[in-house]
Amino acid sequence: MAETCAQEQATTPAAGVPANVEVDNSYENDSAYGDELSSYSASLTSSVLDYRHENGRRYHKFRDGVYLLPNDEPENDRMDMLHELSLVLMHRKLYLAPIKNPQRVIDLATGTGIWAIDFADEHPQAEVIGCDLSPTQPSVVPPNVKFLVDDIESDWAYESNPFDFIHARSLAVSIRNYEKVIRESYRSVKPGGWVEFQDWDGYPTSEDGSHKGTGLQRFYDEVYGAFEGAGYEVRPGIKLEQWFKDAGFVNIHVEKFIIPYGIWPKDRYLKKVGAWCQTQAEALGFEGFAMAALTRFKNWTKEEVMVLASQARADGKRRDIHMYFDYYVVYGQRPENS
Repeated sequence: MAETCAQEQATTPAAGVPANVEVDNSYENDSAYGDELSSYSASLTSSVLDYRHENGRRYHKFRDGVYLLPNDEPENDRMDMLHELSLVLMHRKLYLAPIKNPQRVIDLATGTGIWAIDFADEHPQAEVIGCDLSPTQPSVVPPNVKFLVDDIESDWAYESNPFDFIHARSLAVSIRNYEKVIRESYRSVKPGGWVEFQDWDGYPTSEDGSHKGTGLQRFYDEVYGAFEGAGYEVRPGIKLEQWFKDAGFVNIHVEKFIIPYGIWPKDRYLKKVGAWCQTQAEALGFEGFAMAALTRFKNWTKEEVMVLASQARADGKRRDIHMYFDYYVVYGQRPENS
């Protein structure tokens, strides 16, 4: 996050202009400086907002191709549904780590920013930062929230201004070097501070084998195969504990949740969780999830992806398929004396 830090941390330059920085003398009239600055700023903004449009979906352009899911309105709606799914799953809790009076917090790959906004409302004393590849967050937010455009797989530079709490959620299929992100989190959290990652084991299962041979299983096998072939991590949940240990965290806690697909469970809590899981997947989630990975890496056509998604959606409505996902919440503390 080197670029982000340069924007976030104000510095006081030495007097005068460094000799190795060439001055642009094309504008000598001070009265035109405001217009020039406005024009230059607009060009910078457009480089971030100049999205890629492909197969009827919109994708980020900053670090083009790094993230394979869309960032358009249907996807933003789906991500907010995922937020509600997480709240239902964790009994309306935004996090499980035992943090106390956090003053400085960052939400990695914040998406629509909804977690950061909710956290800021709960902790008005905290400065909350949300960073993401896409500037799709709302402009009207609590005063203690700000959003930055950055790639969390780039080098960070937060060691001189570390955080009390670092949070990340659902990074599966989003990044390649997951271990590096956790190591950077360790270096960027204060001694005694906490880091929490919540993530999926992407491949679904069923206790009775009812998902085998279905359109749902084929969908996830094909799509995750494409992501894995391109180097993305699709099963981070089962690896988080070991990655936390390797990074140096202590007081590591692991909690495993079950996320059913659909309303087939008898238990009312699991039924509600399953309903939200199915709702977000059907909200153009299947197509959005699969389109870029299969068309860019497997040479599928848009029509072939739509057929695969349709088959998965149809089987998802069957009550005789008892499919579910494992979901992990892992948090750990940087040692006080580190």
